Amino acid sequence: MIPVNLRSETGRLNAVLLHRPGREIEAMAPQNAPDALYSDILNLDIVNREYACFSGALEKVAKVFYVRDILEELLTDDDISEVLVRQSCAYDGCDFLADELLTHDAKTLAGELIEGFAYRKGKDPESFAQRRFLLRPLYNLFFTRDASSCMYRKALVNSMSFEVRGRESLLYKTIFEQYFRTETLWAQKHDAKARTEGGDIQIVRDGLVCIGNGIRTNMQGIEYLVNQFGIGEDNFSFIVQELPHKPDSFIHLDMVFTHLGEHQCMVFEPMLKHSGLFANMHTYMLSTAGSKVERHEFPDILKALEYAGVEMEPVFCGGRSGEGLFDDWKQEREQWHSGANFFAFGDNHVIGYRRNGHTIDALDKAGFAVLKAEDVCAGTTHPFDYEKAVVTFAASELPRGGGGARCMTCPINRD
Repeated sequence: MIPVNLRSETGRLNAVLLHRPGREIEAMAPQNAPDALYSDILNLDIVNREYACFSGALEKVAKVFYVRDILEELLTDDDISEVLVRQSCAYDGCDFLADELLTHDAKTLAGELIEGFAYRKGKDPESFAQRRFLLRPLYNLFFTRDASSCMYRKALVNSMSFEVRGRESLLYKTIFEQYFRTETLWAQKHDAKARTEGGDIQIVRDGLVCIGNGIRTNMQGIEYLVNQFGIGEDNFSFIVQELPHKPDSFIHLDMVFTHLGEHQCMVFEPMLKHSGLFANMHTYMLSTAGSKVERHEFPDILKALEYAGVEMEPVFCGGRSGEGLFDDWKQEREQWHSGANFFAFGDNHVIGYRRNGHTIDALDKAGFAVLKAEDVCAGTTHPFDYEKAVVTFAASELPRGGGGARCMTCPINRD
């Protein structure tokens, strides 16, 4: 078993947790898509082809674990299935369904916990008819970063901001405790108002973490993490970046800022300039010394990192402004489709959407070899043959789900 060990954003990836999108995303219709946190419905056949290139490329560079495979294995244990099924049914208010589900084999049960269990007219309470499911599908489960994320040697069972995603946390708690045998932390169990999500948490090094403060991760959640990791330490710092609450493309820090390498990052330029929707957003550092916490303001996240001894060279999502008439629009369009949301599987080795052409061009100019995921999957090229590389995969449907490569990964272990 590979132990949980995450001490940076860019150390060479050894293991990662993914979830292949399945029938759960076909459970959406136009009328319930907003409740599932989608702005549109997705085509599963196209999603599967796009995701296969993404996951296949990662399989060439690291050990990949899949949520459903792990669940099928764990649910062969009667004690584990008993607890998880009853907790899941209680969360969705269908306790009466638990006994029936527990008669199903592990493979069937894993599918039902992910894809949902449909309402049956004439058999089930009519109060469930409108929502169409007794046990609701986990529409967003393929964004494995959100509901679970690893910090150092522990796993965060994140406290989701929207009820439709809350049941994901039960699955991940089971997976990390029972499969990876890892200590878990759950902010909401200590403070009912605390909210954390993995897209807002970025580990720079031992004792230094960047965190977003927006619609998904609130101050109570940040205070919980400061208490868990910082209090009692002589020198532990959280760099906090405030985020706009609208539109949805700014839900997490990794939608505007991700690490490409130890000293290079991808960033949405308006955040650095504090322009547009970021005009009134603050950047500050919470530093601990024993039981004390001090706060210091900074002009931007790069200045805060520099103060902490980390020099970062930015590459700009959508390209830099000031070079053409529609530069701002290019930045906004590509940020909307997760143009800043890269996942680093090594120092200056990243993967992201090919569709964000201006961003990929900016990486090319910054010295990154531009590789196709199809070629990596086929074995005709390998990212680590290059000093710097960006693996690109074609995607039209996946970006419409509201996240990118970093959102779809939960790294377990890095060098």
